[in-house]
Amino acid sequence: MDTYFSMGGHAAYIWPSYLVAAVVLIALLIASWRAVRAREAQLKTLRHARRGGAGETE
Repeated sequence: MDTYFSMGGHAAYIWPSYLVAAVVLIALLIASWRAVRAREAQLKTLRHARRGGAGETE
């Protein structure tokens, strides 16, 4: 098992690259979730303004 984790002597380069990739993917996931929540809030605001301001019913 130690030979697998040492990656043929290249573990010092491989494991940090895995860590960087994981951090980037997690950051993108969090940014996407925040963007979706912001757009949903914006849509809710626009729908509320349309109902109240124009006097139309949906």
